[in-house]
Amino acid sequence: MYTFVKFGGSVITDKTDRESADLAVIEALAGAVAAARAADPTLAIVLGHGSGSFGHHYAARYGIHLGTPIDADHTGFALTAAAALRLNRIVVDALLTAGVPAVSLQPSASLSSAHGQITHWEIGPISAALQRRLVPVIHGDVAFDTVQGTAIISTEALLRFLALHSPLRPRRIILVGEAAVYTADPHRDPTAQPIPLIDRTNIAQVLHGAGASRAADVTGGMRSKLELMWQLVETLPDLEVRLIGPDPSLLTAALLGQPLTNGTLIKQ
Repeated sequence: MYTFVKFGGSVITDKTDRESADLAVIEALAGAVAAARAADPTLAIVLGHGSGSFGHHYAARYGIHLGTPIDADHTGFALTAAAALRLNRIVVDALLTAGVPAVSLQPSASLSSAHGQITHWEIGPISAALQRRLVPVIHGDVAFDTVQGTAIISTEALLRFLALHSPLRPRRIILVGEAAVYTADPHRDPTAQPIPLIDRTNIAQVLHGAGASRAADVTGGMRSKLELMWQLVETLPDLEVRLIGPDPSLLTAALLGQPLTNGTLIKQ
């Protein structure tokens, strides 16, 4: 049974300050993964993370997500890819320091897209890493796009592709970001209330109220993330998606499949 985890770019970086990694949060989350693996050595984890204030800054500045003609200057593409890799190195090093055998696998080196959607991804190295009890670490990345020239592929899109187009069918997806999905933006509306469960009875209402990111985010913000996860839950009936805040104890508990009193659960 596979578990997919995403460290949100908004919690491992300050998205309002260019290339500002939150090392304390990254190290705490790495420790939580290590604790879960120690408690359950059979855990098979694919870990992804967003680009936060690293990749999103350059992607937005150069419009990489909107496409770049093949004969145009691709400096922005290169800068975006390099920034994403800098954050990836920080995350992987923190995991290694915590005792997690993490290995970085850059998505753009082996995938292609069309209209911003993944059309092919060679996931053999991810499977090989899992067979060896390693933790493959992927990240939101640039892509060469056969239609629009360039694209940005979000971490959620990567996890969705793995879930639907590979043998790595997850039983659980854990998104570490906001403490929960709320009835309104909790940063702007003090009356916003957490939504503990999203299912077919309230998904339309939740999507209607979901907004975009407050900082530079070329992958669409909360609404886009919820739409992708709901599509997965509809396709894979046994899948559970948990959205939790960056509390290490919550992450360890979620990885071990323990009941949680905080966060949002998405299921059919």
